[in-house]
Amino acid sequence: MNAEEFRRRGKEMVDFVADYLENLEQRPVFPDVQPGYLRSLIPTEAPLEPENYEEIMKDVDRVIMPGITHWHSPYFYAYFPAASSYPAILADMLSGAIGCIGFSWAASPACTELETVMLDWLGKMLQLPESFIAGTRGHGGGVIQVHNGVQTSAFQPIPFKQHPQRWFAHSRGTASEATLMSLLAARCKIVRQVQSINPEMSEPEIFIKLVAYTSEQSHSSVERAGLIGGVMMKKVPTDSTYAVTGDTLKKIVEKDKEEGLIPFYFCATLGTTASCAFDHISELGPICNEQNMWMHVDAAYAGSAFICPEFRPLLNGIEFADSFNLNPHKWLLVNFDCSAMWVKKRQDMIGAFKVEPLYLRHENQESGLVTDYRHWQIPLGRRFRSLKMWFVFRMYGLQGLQAHIRKQVSLAKEFESLVRADKRFEICADVIMGLVCFRLKGSNELNQNLLKRITKRREIHLVPCHLTGRFVLRFAICSRTTESHHIREAWKHITQLTFELLQESIQ
Repeated sequence: MNAEEFRRRGKEMVDFVADYLENLEQRPVFPDVQPGYLRSLIPTEAPLEPENYEEIMKDVDRVIMPGITHWHSPYFYAYFPAASSYPAILADMLSGAIGCIGFSWAASPACTELETVMLDWLGKMLQLPESFIAGTRGHGGGVIQVHNGVQTSAFQPIPFKQHPQRWFAHSRGTASEATLMSLLAARCKIVRQVQSINPEMSEPEIFIKLVAYTSEQSHSSVERAGLIGGVMMKKVPTDSTYAVTGDTLKKIVEKDKEEGLIPFYFCATLGTTASCAFDHISELGPICNEQNMWMHVDAAYAGSAFICPEFRPLLNGIEFADSFNLNPHKWLLVNFDCSAMWVKKRQDMIGAFKVEPLYLRHENQESGLVTDYRHWQIPLGRRFRSLKMWFVFRMYGLQGLQAHIRKQVSLAKEFESLVRADKRFEICADVIMGLVCFRLKGSNELNQNLLKRITKRREIHLVPCHLTGRFVLRFAICSRTTESHHIREAWKHITQLTFELLQESIQ
């Protein structure tokens, strides 16, 4: 493909993408295929001779589209939003064309410097404490975490009896990496502190005593970070709102210290995956500071809403945290993947992972104005992800982003009101943002059967969760294009299937 054909095909692709996004409502949101469907549709080996572009695009419709779950459909209510916007798509095109690999400032100065400034922009939108803002003289700062496969032997000198696995695929450019990086940085920091007091203690002797904590409602990636980091991870019980309180954590930490363990890390969650619950970080932060524990705050989904003044109080207590993460690719109209992380003292992160081979050094790295993001992450290379933040922030503005979030919260409230008006159903958790947890009053089996019918019909897509032993349906407002009439159509569909289910149970 030469430049002339690229121009022509590129324009065709933009039209294809625009048509796809504009007509998503007409496609079943959930695919009707069985595992292994694709293999029989394409050859078993790559072609020897070049094929033409038209045939490839025909196969996109024939082979690919039948197996796509349409995340940006207004009838997609599963998981959490996967943000999408035209400015972000255009920026991704430009990023792919530039194709730089920004492991150091010298590898492409604009790639590094724009990222630093964009994380400062977003940090200021969130009203983060000044200690998290890089500026030109700050000790903290932000990074877009990236993904890679992680071999645990690189970080785990000894296997634990509880976790004998030696390899875990860790390939999401999301909050998973931020949690893992914060835990590994905290582990390095505590080992150095212990050895400064007890130089005779070896790292394996310290590791066996380390204990990290997180909510029983936290994302599975937190537990996996503990497995990869080779440390004990304890789950802290939650209260009636599915949140961790200060008193609960304090009792567990004190008991562990009495038993000779070394508490060193706590991952708090603001907006849990199951129910969007908020740990009480204003209580938890002072305890972590007092006990010399690193506090990481995972706000992957809900964190974006803190740019709205009415939701910012939910972030009160962040001043006690050592690190903080949210995913702009969930709710800030920035396409996947883009996971933003801030640290209060970047040296704690850099000091844990800094390796300086001669071929990666450059003459400006000692200037005091240079960030080499390879020291902030597990892999070496990184894409020019900050371009899409720059495009989106400029083309929507803070007010446009706030309007998007407020609209989706109002749609969730509308769905909540529909559920509450039907006495057959119950709301299972406080509706604070864009997630509604609900269920039919009755057995778990009844709700499982309802979800099976919803999935089989493929008109809307939901996923479940468990809350205090109950099987619960999650209804998350996800698509940028979702409107009130989509919500009402979804509820009409759910109630129709409910009627059919209940009628059959009577017969």
